[in-house]
Amino acid sequence: MKHVSILVPAGDAVVGSIEGPHKVLSQVNDLLAGAGQPPAFQIELVGLTKHKTFNRGLFTLHAHRTIDEDFRTDLIIIPAPHGDLAEAVALNHDLIAWIAGQHAHGAEVASLCLGAFLLAATGLMDGRQCATHWLGAPQFAAMYPAVHLVAEQVITDEQGLYSSGGAYSYLNLVLYLVEKFVSRDMAVCCAKVFQIDIGRRSQSPFVIFRGQKDHDDEPIKKAQEFIEQHFAEKLSVDELAAQSCLSRRNFERRFKKATSNSVAEYVQRVKIEAAKMSLETSRENVSEVMYSVGYSDTKAFRTLFKRITGVSPLAYRERYSRKSLPLAA
Repeated sequence: MKHVSILVPAGDAVVGSIEGPHKVLSQVNDLLAGAGQPPAFQIELVGLTKHKTFNRGLFTLHAHRTIDEDFRTDLIIIPAPHGDLAEAVALNHDLIAWIAGQHAHGAEVASLCLGAFLLAATGLMDGRQCATHWLGAPQFAAMYPAVHLVAEQVITDEQGLYSSGGAYSYLNLVLYLVEKFVSRDMAVCCAKVFQIDIGRRSQSPFVIFRGQKDHDDEPIKKAQEFIEQHFAEKLSVDELAAQSCLSRRNFERRFKKATSNSVAEYVQRVKIEAAKMSLETSRENVSEVMYSVGYSDTKAFRTLFKRITGVSPLAYRERYSRKSLPLAA
């Protein structure tokens, strides 16, 4: 039986990312008991204190153990902190050290959503792939440059160090762990019980591109704003550099440093974000949307759209159109 420690962190946290894995893993034990088999997991909440309130006192969690107790665990699950992420890391200094110590004794570690910030703070993810919520990706990249951030992925597995995408996609990682430690059949059964799309591996369709402007390079910031206002036009790097009174080479270097995107990538992301909005809100066909954001090659547009979002333009519209469809009679 695998001992699982679901952490109860200091500061505020997303309570669902504590209760959720506890519920799924408990369901596994219940299903096994119904089949006359022993439980797969011993599940405990582990915190800095025995009692912790969240969401301004609305929820209170009672930990089974504190990190001051002398015990070993097999799997640590780090929930998502809520609020100021740098502050969350500072508040959980002792918990982060405990995670690293348990890993040194053989424990595996899984972060859920923004829990990646606490996992990365251990140093264990340096040089490894890590996922997190796409909203936190820019700050994560700035705080942990040694970690290989894969913001589009839902699950990463780095030899016993796991991470997941944002919000409720953490349940995909929990199912992945069920499959790994129990069986594929059990993971599929849990997916049906909780109605989770077990096959999802990308969070790209959910990403809303917001150009990184949290920097002090004013000429680059103005170039970003120009791109966002004139995305339907044909934009050249030379013209953008000239507007910024910079050489092309210097402009491209500073743009990449400030935004984490090349100029071409940034223009593409802005165009595709505009196309996504049109597909969500308008009745224009795909070709009309394509022309409205400045593309004329249908194949190139569809290829780029799918590379960035993970789905075709038509599939995106079918999934996210804000024009509600009547239920079938």
